[in-house]
Amino acid sequence: MAREKTRFVCQACGAVHPKWQGRCDACGEWNTLAEEAPAPRGPGPAAKAGGGRRVAFVGLKGESAPPPRIATGIAELDRVLGGGLVPASAVLVGGDPGIGKSTILLQAAARIAAAGRRVLYISGEEAVEQVRLRAARLGLTESPLALAAATALRDIAASLEDEADAALVVMDSIQTVWLDALDSAPGTVAQVRACAAELIRLAKSRGFALVLVGHVTKEGTLAGPRVLEHMVDATLYFEGDRGHQFRILRAVKNRFGATDEIGVFEMTGTGLVEVANPSALFLAERRGNVSGSAVFAGIEGTRPVLVEVQALLSPSSGGSPRRQVVGWDSGRLSMLLAVLESRCGMSLGQNDVYLNIAGGLRINEPAADLAVAAALVSAATDRPTDADRVYFGEVGLSGEVRQVAQAEARLREAAKLGFGAATLPRRLARGGKAPAAPEGLGLAEIGHLADLVAVFAERSVAPRRGGA
Repeated sequence: MAREKTRFVCQACGAVHPKWQGRCDACGEWNTLAEEAPAPRGPGPAAKAGGGRRVAFVGLKGESAPPPRIATGIAELDRVLGGGLVPASAVLVGGDPGIGKSTILLQAAARIAAAGRRVLYISGEEAVEQVRLRAARLGLTESPLALAAATALRDIAASLEDEADAALVVMDSIQTVWLDALDSAPGTVAQVRACAAELIRLAKSRGFALVLVGHVTKEGTLAGPRVLEHMVDATLYFEGDRGHQFRILRAVKNRFGATDEIGVFEMTGTGLVEVANPSALFLAERRGNVSGSAVFAGIEGTRPVLVEVQALLSPSSGGSPRRQVVGWDSGRLSMLLAVLESRCGMSLGQNDVYLNIAGGLRINEPAADLAVAAALVSAATDRPTDADRVYFGEVGLSGEVRQVAQAEARLREAAKLGFGAATLPRRLARGGKAPAAPEGLGLAEIGHLADLVAVFAERSVAPRRGGA
């Protein structure tokens, strides 16, 4: 009998190679190839074609009720999920080690169980006693949560088949589950794909909501095959620096709600606590009369959030100036610096530039361009921005300031927090409609980044009201 040939599978993208090599040809990652035995062959095409049954097709028109929801009892988590967990759905939660994934899921599972639903928590990384210690620290020991420690997929599947009334199953984590039919180690592409597919099949057939905890790579992406994110209904990422007490839960995929929705939590000694007003929290330690600081009125999902953008410029001591960015896109910073130099006449090329989004939040929307530019110009001229002013707008390569979506929601959030002025893009020449300004909020519209630079150039060291 011929010996079965092994194959080498990239643990980052799932590409298959006939022999080992240092770099994956598909994704370009180094040292990610692992040896795996080939998957068992299924029945041939003829066998598959013979035993099928006809699929019924229906039209697009019909009455469909919104899916029922299982409230977790944590408002910020329900917001990110779109209103709660959906029965027979699968949710993937990823994040750095120690960021709070197991903590928030244990809190949510305990609250759902306390509401009278059957909840199963399966730990593959910790023993039962370790989970009990965490539950005691969080004050959850009285919850009727069903807890188990297991990693063998056959045992887990057999247990779930007997659970007729389970409402929620938490698997912490999917990388620890293994199937004995595969020769590869737990956490490899083949194991993660097969185990996740079986657990999702059980969730769909038995009607319970499934939450899978996933590890992340050093780049911050979920470990395992990319197909895992396509298999689930929602993918949530926990963001934040462990040096900060704030944690951001962001939905990057959600078939039952809005994507890019965020929930804000604060890590305390008794677990993760919801933050009802993130804007006030992110701005709580802001000092107004300091150069290099500007407030950005952003939108995260459907929620307006105000955050502080901090910039610092210093003369470069080396041949190549440094560009350090925390919480924003470094490529976009380079673009803004080029626009300020080429279109606005500023000389920034010989300076080290440091940019930080205070509070640990990561901003992805282009509307932050104007706030970042204001912080950079303020740092370069050593003249503070107005303490009660917010900025938002996208900047193009020619220096024009473009309109962004949901301007009125941004302005309402600024007015609610006591800001008195806003700098925003000029409305379109034809058909443009100026956003309605809340009472007490003055608007300054600019059409080009040079207008912003001119305002700082005209100022004295002590800032005055009414500028941009």
